[in-house]
Amino acid sequence: MNFALGKKPDGRTPRSRVTPATVIAVASGKGGVGKTWMSCTLAACFAKMGRRTLLVDGDLGLANVDVQLGIAPETDLAAVIAGWVELEDAVTKVNGGAGSPVGFDVLPGRSGSGALAGLPAEEASRLAASLTALALQYDTVLVDLGAGIEDNVMRLARACDRCLIVANDEPTSMTDAYAFIKVLRGYAPSVQPWISINMADTRVAGRRTYEALARASQTFLGFRPPMAGIVLRDPKVREAIRQQKTIISMDPQAQAALDAAQIAEALIRGGAESIAQSA
Repeated sequence: MNFALGKKPDGRTPRSRVTPATVIAVASGKGGVGKTWMSCTLAACFAKMGRRTLLVDGDLGLANVDVQLGIAPETDLAAVIAGWVELEDAVTKVNGGAGSPVGFDVLPGRSGSGALAGLPAEEASRLAASLTALALQYDTVLVDLGAGIEDNVMRLARACDRCLIVANDEPTSMTDAYAFIKVLRGYAPSVQPWISINMADTRVAGRRTYEALARASQTFLGFRPPMAGIVLRDPKVREAIRQQKTIISMDPQAQAALDAAQIAEALIRGGAESIAQSA
């Protein structure tokens, strides 16, 4: 199976950059913590910052980025893997596409089919490598991973520069988030993990949840993942999801939108400073 980038219909090669995009995985130990909402919102935040952004639906079992954004893609990752289309030809534009205000590109999965859940290891690894090549056309690439620590999830995570782990204060979320950090540390030690707390009732409560995860990581893994930020519980999030819009395009001054924007800025600022903090 060949996922390599091809030429455009007019024979031109795809737009490329000298430096590849920062590739950020968005992960969670369990479902239901707002991981896909976070991915979609961060994509809009990066676009608003003037960054050409691609959002990849990397949930190979239960893709739903297209549902959350209200788009109807003509093709998807399943068609790419089947060899029917090139990877770049499966890209769908949202709000005008990459380069537009709050617009970005999406590489969709196949919604709700589970068609890619059993993707062989070799094909998952080739897909990860091809995403790295596609990153040459963007400033930022976000990969919305499937929940959990399955092998293909970790293969995609390993192709990224950073990994944002989304958690909330539920005990199962915290336990599973720690498990993800532990497996990521062993499977892809070069990938920098960050923690974001979603749906926090207060800043103090969110910080308390982060500190519990950070302490466990420091005690048992020997490092302290930096905190990317806290998103407060906001009723406008539910409304944006119901309308199948990003909260950035619906109400950029909503509390959750402002909180997500701070996380986006932290992820872009990240680098030597954050690595030193986590050492």
